[in-house]
Amino acid sequence: MSEQHQDFLLEMRRISKAFPGVQALDEVTLNVRPGTVHALMGENGAGKSTLMKCLFGIYHPDEGEISLAGNTVHISSSKMALDMGIAMIHQELHPIPHRNVMDNIWLGRYPKTGWMVNEKAMYEKTKSLLDTLELMIDPREMVGNLTVSAIQTIEIAKAISYNAKIIIMDEPTSSLTEKEVAHLFKLIRRIKQNGTAIIYISHKMEEILEIADEVTIMRDGKGVGTWPASELTTDLIINRMVGRDLTNRFPPRSNVPGEVIMRVNKLTSPHPGSFRDVSFDLHEGEILGVGGLMGAQRTELIEAIYGLRSVISGSITIKGKEVTITSPHQAMDHGMALLTEERRKTGIVPMLSVLENIVIANQPNYVAKHRLVLDEKRRVQDTQNSIQQLSIKTPSYKTLIKDLSGGNQQKALIARWLLIEPDILLLDEPTRGIDVGAKYEIYSIIANLAKRGKSIIMISSEMPELLGMSDRIMVMCEGRMTGILDGKSATQVEVMHLATQFASKIAV
Repeated sequence: MSEQHQDFLLEMRRISKAFPGVQALDEVTLNVRPGTVHALMGENGAGKSTLMKCLFGIYHPDEGEISLAGNTVHISSSKMALDMGIAMIHQELHPIPHRNVMDNIWLGRYPKTGWMVNEKAMYEKTKSLLDTLELMIDPREMVGNLTVSAIQTIEIAKAISYNAKIIIMDEPTSSLTEKEVAHLFKLIRRIKQNGTAIIYISHKMEEILEIADEVTIMRDGKGVGTWPASELTTDLIINRMVGRDLTNRFPPRSNVPGEVIMRVNKLTSPHPGSFRDVSFDLHEGEILGVGGLMGAQRTELIEAIYGLRSVISGSITIKGKEVTITSPHQAMDHGMALLTEERRKTGIVPMLSVLENIVIANQPNYVAKHRLVLDEKRRVQDTQNSIQQLSIKTPSYKTLIKDLSGGNQQKALIARWLLIEPDILLLDEPTRGIDVGAKYEIYSIIANLAKRGKSIIMISSEMPELLGMSDRIMVMCEGRMTGILDGKSATQVEVMHLATQFASKIAV
């Protein structure tokens, strides 16, 4: 770049970081201007999070240097980063739900009068901060009563309370509705005006092109380059992220749906406002997409089918026989598997190895008859076969699963369920928080499973994914099934019409 040194608020020069068996960062450079949104993009495992953890003092770079406003700095802790005006809002929010808003913002640095916390001063400072951001939130409201969107805005307010000049946002819209995303973008644009820089990590192309001023793309731990967002398109970003053209975002499919394998009839939750009178058929070898806006009760429905939630009426028939499913064990006995939406919370066991995470559901089959020991040879062989078949990128089957990228964690979870040979797979947002290259790999796995005759229910909030992968699309709104569309001819307009049929209060 030809810009002068002093034009940048942040300069990260030739940053390298290695872990055992992995070169996570290889001489990466990132330059960020004040008052801009600088998007950081790349496939899972490209090094984005590692680079930001180096900036926030969680990791210490092996090589390279960091400058703030032209001054070289050494950031050895997150507290030091905050003191320097660098704040980070993580993808997984961790508020203290049983404390109020102002406690969450000022924890560890309460305004005091002598030894006592000055509640009045804390309230006034919080109210002033929230008013500045035009946030209509009561400082005394318990955080546990707030929406994800409101909690995220409190995190932004907290960052500003540190007088942050750089705010890192990691996948900030992954759990937000379109209306909430619009509000977040309005907030970001207001924050920019006082010279604060936002480093924005996201896999959502449309968002990046709307909110970012500049985009830096990373691949395999290296910097590919930085461009003005106005010069980029979705196709250009994808090409530079994965190093190859993805002319088709979805793999060709040759599955042929057959007979009905499962019939759901008027399934109803006992809880007011949840799903009611939902009926549909699922065919052998079919990918049945499930669309709808947040609050449509899609997750609640498939969790009930899997025995995680109770139902008050309705029936489920599998292979022509009515079944009663009140637990996941019963669901598994009937040939079902569930890939949950929150892989970090309800999917992976982070402190266990890749092997243990893959074989855990199949554990009873590794116990030899009349013995209390596991057949370790079979466990290792099954894990290695899964790693090879699903192209799971991991240094070893002994590697902790938390050290894998999001896409590879998801593939390991799919491998877990494939070991029990299910007939029906329930996939809840299977590519959430996963980059475009890993998404294609997940799509290929799903398409191959359907070709093999597996029946798949796939919840997705991404319209291209829903239209590109589904044989049929069932749409829900406020707990009711509003229609089923043919996947080949369905349009976004038709899906959104059905998704908002009863949703008078939802803005789209």
